[in-house]
Amino acid sequence: MTASALTAASLGIPERFNAAVHFVDRNVAEGRGDRVAIECGDLRLTYADVLRDVNRVGHALRRLDVRPEERVLLLLLDGPAFASCFFGAIKIGAVPVPLNTLWKPADYAHVLHDSRAAVLIISAELLPQIEGLPADDRRSLRHIIVVGQAGSGPSHRSFDPLDKLIGDESPELEAESTSRDAPAFWLYSSGSTGAPKGCVHLQHDMVMCAELFGKGILGIGPDDRCFSVAKLFFAYGLGNALYFPFSVGATAIHWPGPPTPQHVYAVIERHRPTLFSSVPTGYGMMLAHTRPGAPPRVGAELAPPEPWPTKVGPRDDFDLSSVRLAVSAGEALPPALYERFKQRFGVDIIDGIGSTEALHMFISNRPGAIRPGSSGQIVRGYEARLLDDDGQRVPPMEIGNLWVKGDSVCASYWNQHEKTKDTIEGRWIRTGDKYTRDDDGYFWYAGRSDDMLKVGGQWVSPVEVENVLAAHVAVLESGVVGHEDRDGLVKPMAFVVLRAGLAGTPELAKELQQFVRERVADYKRPRRVEFLPELPKTATGKIQRFRLRALAERQT
Repeated sequence: MTASALTAASLGIPERFNAAVHFVDRNVAEGRGDRVAIECGDLRLTYADVLRDVNRVGHALRRLDVRPEERVLLLLLDGPAFASCFFGAIKIGAVPVPLNTLWKPADYAHVLHDSRAAVLIISAELLPQIEGLPADDRRSLRHIIVVGQAGSGPSHRSFDPLDKLIGDESPELEAESTSRDAPAFWLYSSGSTGAPKGCVHLQHDMVMCAELFGKGILGIGPDDRCFSVAKLFFAYGLGNALYFPFSVGATAIHWPGPPTPQHVYAVIERHRPTLFSSVPTGYGMMLAHTRPGAPPRVGAELAPPEPWPTKVGPRDDFDLSSVRLAVSAGEALPPALYERFKQRFGVDIIDGIGSTEALHMFISNRPGAIRPGSSGQIVRGYEARLLDDDGQRVPPMEIGNLWVKGDSVCASYWNQHEKTKDTIEGRWIRTGDKYTRDDDGYFWYAGRSDDMLKVGGQWVSPVEVENVLAAHVAVLESGVVGHEDRDGLVKPMAFVVLRAGLAGTPELAKELQQFVRERVADYKRPRRVEFLPELPKTATGKIQRFRLRALAERQT
């Protein structure tokens, strides 16, 4: 069905291996020390600068008695400090754990208790998120290190400023001799179906993804400039904006602020990335945004259907001419968004699927082989299979449960023995996604395992209905779930967010129902359409369908 999965050994990764040496030291050793590694606003750091800071952080952590395999939590905004702390911890054999900066205090309390971390490195702007936590939740922490100006209040006096800690440390550091199969870092899942789970990733995992997706799909090279809307604490952003560029000596562009469309466009026009990555919601927000004073364009607001200009300049629209390729993940990219982005900017978006557990993408479209609406084909080095609920393979174009095999998959969930056994079986991992596969090997997303709807004895993919709704000129985005009718039978229900300035009316609801009916089988049309100002989502931009289902139950 697919090519064979590759292993770390088959890619030539030696048994004694430290990821920090591979991604940082190696660039300097191979003569790329003067190349710009990170741009962040006015800051420009070369690979030699990054190596110096990584080594100083490593020394500082060792001086604080951080031992190999002890956890170091990173609650950091995107920027150079993230790179130096992440690789500095790995270099001494400690285990950095990047945390979602959009979480609430209860989430941080859970992770502190779960990880038993020895150190927390935190951006000063995020201190309020942890200052109110009970001392019992922080009892494992021996040190809190602050990046930036923490203020002068009494509660801040026990914090260690990072700049002060590393200021006198040596810029030379011998790396811990770790195994390629030793823990390197953890990433916590988004927690969309429960408490966040710690995915234990190994020293070789980032190399696998950089080789198989970064080089194999993106064709990344030293002249590329990488900007990711997804932040570095996401598995997706960590690859796109840190270890992918560091794997070849390219430039990572970091933006610590919120990823609003105006900020995203400003970063692109100022820093001129060649590789740009976002999520479907982000692309939709970009398409809905126009330059102040510019004439309205199709897709930004209601207008007669007409094609985008084949070429626009900075005076007419935002300038994305530096971008050679855009990447999407997180949820299936609706074909309408792909077409509108391509028409407006002349840039292809390659959509794919990955996971925190697999670290990056294992199925993807690729340049010159894009089928809008599909997740693409298996990435070389991975294997995939579609199985029914009894574990049997399904025929082409029938919906099955997606299982994946690849050597970037996490070793386990920390402190989640039963969940690990339920998800990882031997070399295969259950993704929780339902897919079909066509005769050409393209995979088509059909929803999460618990999102699929059985209507009249037939499977209905919420994503398929959402993709149709996204093509309507009035719709910004939508979420489709099942609700029971008077007979207790499940029927599709759509929650719709309209474009700015539009009001939801019964007439528009009927129009949307008819719009869907004209484009897919009648049994798939939403029996009800409700309008919302926004959809409930996780921090990674995924629709929280369980909340929509609860809302549907209250309205039944």
